[in-house]
Amino acid sequence: MKILCAFGKYNYGDKSRGTGYEYTNFLPAFHNLGYEVEFFELWDRSAYTDFADLNWQFLQKIESTEPDIVFCITMTTELWLETLEIAQKTSHAIFIHWGTDDSWKYEPCSRLIAKAFDVMATTYTSAMDKSVRDGLGNFMMTQWAANSKSMNNPLPSSQCRYKVSFVGSAYGNRLKWIDDLKKAGIEVDCFGYGWPAGAIDADDIPGIMRESVICLNFGDSGVVWNGLLPERSRQIKARVFEVPGAGGLLMTESAENLSDYYLPGQEIIVFDSLEELIDRIHELLEKHDKRDQIAKQGYERTMLEHTYETRFKSLFASAEKIKKTHKKTGQSSPAEFESFAKQHAVTFPLKLFRSILLLPCQLIWGKQRGARAARRLLFEVSWRLSGDKTYRASSWVGRLFYLES
Repeated sequence: MKILCAFGKYNYGDKSRGTGYEYTNFLPAFHNLGYEVEFFELWDRSAYTDFADLNWQFLQKIESTEPDIVFCITMTTELWLETLEIAQKTSHAIFIHWGTDDSWKYEPCSRLIAKAFDVMATTYTSAMDKSVRDGLGNFMMTQWAANSKSMNNPLPSSQCRYKVSFVGSAYGNRLKWIDDLKKAGIEVDCFGYGWPAGAIDADDIPGIMRESVICLNFGDSGVVWNGLLPERSRQIKARVFEVPGAGGLLMTESAENLSDYYLPGQEIIVFDSLEELIDRIHELLEKHDKRDQIAKQGYERTMLEHTYETRFKSLFASAEKIKKTHKKTGQSSPAEFESFAKQHAVTFPLKLFRSILLLPCQLIWGKQRGARAARRLLFEVSWRLSGDKTYRASSWVGRLFYLES
């Protein structure tokens, strides 16, 4: 059995941000399940001249490798719906999309690309509910997990190098959490892109978690819209499983359905406010026996239920039922691809529009951040007004902002 993985080797396709989580954790699990693994770089924009080149290379990779499963994780608009339609009819493979942030990406992304995949794997019950509402029958519930290769028995508190640590990029309200803890007299050793220590190798992360008395996780996923009202959302992140699996003590912000996976107070520690977080940290830094017992129980629960081998085995078993009815019905041709790829050309009026859109954004946020802001503004307008056209070759978003996508 062969699986083609289409996502990024590096975080956000940027080598300076370190090896990506999915590349580090998913590929070993696929190997352990007995799959022959092929990889297609989907996130690194420097690997292709534009999205047309990327999409054509994607089709060529499928035809040359003949996979049984095509496992995609899209970051933005890189895979066109037309490309996926061709791939579906020219391959016997089952196409699976793994949703990373359906707390906010369901509306602008997942529901719009769902018809191009056999299975839409999501880690959010809210996305499952919405998919039923929208008549989309191919969504399947799954969850993040731990890499069995990185799992290790917890160390006693007395043998830990760090008192309190955090592993993850520096953005959003994470900066405020860490700063508020510092003001309260609690120093946190932070590792990842944007922190003074900088990005670290993915292979070093489990060791840091294991050698920490307490390893923090913040579940905030930013502002989402509930109807016409904005609200902050929390999500179950991969770190929730990664920390206990590595032998660390997880202290995490609460999130919906978290108790379905771990028992708060017995296998992990959960907090809802700064005051509660400070109290929990002081308590476990003093009560080493309690800390060590919780870390041990969290590790044992992870070993039993929350490895990626367990997750993917279940997901693929469900997907296999679909595969039995999925037949190859045709062959692709350069002419068929070119028929819609020509719509991706950037005309002079579009170049002028890009310049007009960029000018105020770059004046406000600078050259690099301004370009990303302009792209985000166009994207937000596009999916609301044009729907799934945002993910087609003719989309203005991909045509005008290839490098920023």
